[in-house]
Amino acid sequence: MKIMINGINAGLRFSSAHIIPAHASCGFIHGHSYFVDVEIEGNRSGDYDFVVDFKDVKNAVRSICKKLDHRVLIPINNKNMKFKGINHFEELDSDEKEESEDYPDEDLNKSADSEEYKDSDKSEDSDKSSDSDELSVLDFCNKDYVEFIIKNKEYKFPMEDCVLLPLKHSSAEELSQYFANIIFEDLKEKGYEIDSVSVCVNEGIGQGAFCRKE
Repeated sequence: MKIMINGINAGLRFSSAHIIPAHASCGFIHGHSYFVDVEIEGNRSGDYDFVVDFKDVKNAVRSICKKLDHRVLIPINNKNMKFKGINHFEELDSDEKEESEDYPDEDLNKSADSEEYKDSDKSEDSDKSSDSDELSVLDFCNKDYVEFIIKNKEYKFPMEDCVLLPLKHSSAEELSQYFANIIFEDLKEKGYEIDSVSVCVNEGIGQGAFCRKE
C-alpha cells in the first residue's frame, strides 16, 4: 500500500541559495523556494494498521527543511570547488614549487608565491579527490567561514549562513536523494515495515527531481 503527502499543501518547504559550479546559467548564486513531495510504500502494521503515521513522515521532512531553510547549500564533494584550508588543497611547500614544471600558459604570468596562484592552481590529483566521498563535514570543524574557489571566482561565507552537504552537487536530483535516504532510515528506525520512500524536490511549480529509495 502507498501513502502520499503533497509538499505545498502540507507546508513541507524551504528556501535556499545555491550554485551549480561551471554551469552556464546556474553557475551564479541564485535561490529557489523548494517544496517536497513524499510517497511511501509498505505494509500496514502496528496498533492502528498504518503504513506509516503521516505525522512521523512530516516531522522527518520538516526537520531536514528547517536545516536547509534560508541557508547557502554547499556540496563539499564537487570537483569544481576548491576549499581553502582543507587537507586536499593545502599549499605546496617551497621545494615542491621549485620542482614543479609545465604550468598552464594562462598561469605563466602569475608569481609562484602569489595567493592567487597558491589557491587556484592545484594538482590534477587534488581536483579528482574533491569529486569523491573523501571530504566530510568534520573537515570543516572549528571554522568560522567556508571559503572556496570556482574557476577564477572566490567565495567566502560565514559558516552559520551555510549548510555543508556531503554531496557532489546541490541540484534537485542530489537533494531528492539526500531527503529520501534520511527519511527512509528514520522511518525504519521507528519500526515501520516500509518498502520504499520516494521524494520529489521541486524547484518551484512545474519542475523537480524524483528519487526512490528502497
